[in-house]
Amino acid sequence: MVELIIKTDADVAEGAAWLAAYDPRFAKALKICGPLPLRRREDGFRELLSAITSQQLSVASANAIWTRMEAAGMCEPATILAASDENFRACGFSRQKISYAKDLAAADLDYIALRTLPSDEVMRQLIAIRGIGTWTAEVYVMFSLGRADVFAPGDLALQEAARMLFNLNERPKEKSLRIMSENWTPWRSVAARLLWAYYRVAKEREGIR
Repeated sequence: MVELIIKTDADVAEGAAWLAAYDPRFAKALKICGPLPLRRREDGFRELLSAITSQQLSVASANAIWTRMEAAGMCEPATILAASDENFRACGFSRQKISYAKDLAAADLDYIALRTLPSDEVMRQLIAIRGIGTWTAEVYVMFSLGRADVFAPGDLALQEAARMLFNLNERPKEKSLRIMSENWTPWRSVAARLLWAYYRVAKEREGIR
C-alpha cells in the first residue's frame, strides 16, 4: 500500500476538509484555527538532533538551546562526535542528552533510504537508537518525511487538545488516544496539526516546535 505524502498546503487542506466532514468537532476547531500550517521540515541528522534537543522541554527552552547549538556549529555528526561535554553543557544539554546526541551521530543512518521505507519500518530503525523514543520517531516521520497517516498520541499537547475539543472528563492516555486516532485514518497527521493548532489557540502557547 502506497502511503500518502503531505507535500503542499493543498494536501493539508484536503486532509482538514476530510476531517471536518468526518466530525463536526474538527470542523469547529478548523473554523477557530483557520488554515493549518504545512509543517514540512528537512529530513536527516539535523532534524533528529533537533528533536532530541526538544525532548521534555518547553518550546521556548528548546528553541534557545537549539540556537546555541547552531551558533556553536554543533549540528552535524562529525562535530557532535568531536565535541566535549563542556561544549554541550554550554549549549544547555543535560548529561543524558549528550549521550543521546553522540549515539545518534554514531548510528550512521541511511537517511535517503528512510524516505522510501514504510512508516513502521522507519520508526523501527529510529527507535533502535538510544534516545529516540516513539514520540521523536513519529514526529520525524510526520514532518520530515511528510507521511499523512501518522499520529503522536504520547504528546501531552495533543492529549490536552483532544480533552478540550472532544469534551472528555480527563486527558486521554497514550493508548486511548492512539485508539481514538485510528478513526482519523488516512489523515492522522493532519488531525495532529489541527489539534496542535487548537491547543495553541486555547492555551495561547505553542505545543510543538
